[in-house]
Amino acid sequence: MPTNPFTDVWHFLTATTSDYLHQGNWRYLIVALFWALLLASIVIAVRNWREDPAQRTSRHLGIWVARVLIGCLWFQGMLWKLPLPVSDGLQYWTEQESTSAAFEFHRTFMKDIVLPHMTIFGPIVFLAELVFAGSMILGLAVRLVGVLALAYTLQLWLGLYGNPSEWPWTYMCLALLMFLFALDGAGRSLGLDAWLRREVPVVRDGKGFVGWFFDIAG
Repeated sequence: MPTNPFTDVWHFLTATTSDYLHQGNWRYLIVALFWALLLASIVIAVRNWREDPAQRTSRHLGIWVARVLIGCLWFQGMLWKLPLPVSDGLQYWTEQESTSAAFEFHRTFMKDIVLPHMTIFGPIVFLAELVFAGSMILGLAVRLVGVLALAYTLQLWLGLYGNPSEWPWTYMCLALLMFLFALDGAGRSLGLDAWLRREVPVVRDGKGFVGWFFDIAG
């Protein structure tokens, strides 16, 4: 059956893509998590819009839409890192990095360090992409997570640079988006970072470790 963007979105939202089906009954828990994140993002955005007139701009709305969509990208990419500890897809693409990376030291690292310990690195990769997805969708600690996602994406850019089936600019474009989200503090646009900075005194006033952390992270 031919696919198009509308049917693809529907299959993703109803947990009927091949990546979801590969998880068996676990897919219902995973799609429930996605819906929870998406609905929470909408609630947070509405509250910011209602409570803070400064948030009621097309700029903030546009950044929120872009941030949430990129969060969806990370969430969908996370799915084929399952099942844990090592998925077939992650194993395959890690092997590709061991032969396609732009630099010899990178290829050696993937071959001699990562591949023999995929039971450790597999869950780390999964959790990293889950954190990226949650941060972007909710708008939480976007500056810090954006920097981490930037580094992660640049690793993919270099790791798959010589793979003939990959276009390096794909990863560079994602890296640039992560850079811009981090630079702009995109969580302050209708996100949880904006709400925390307005409603939580220790964050608003920059007091203590929590205030210091969110002043940097968000």
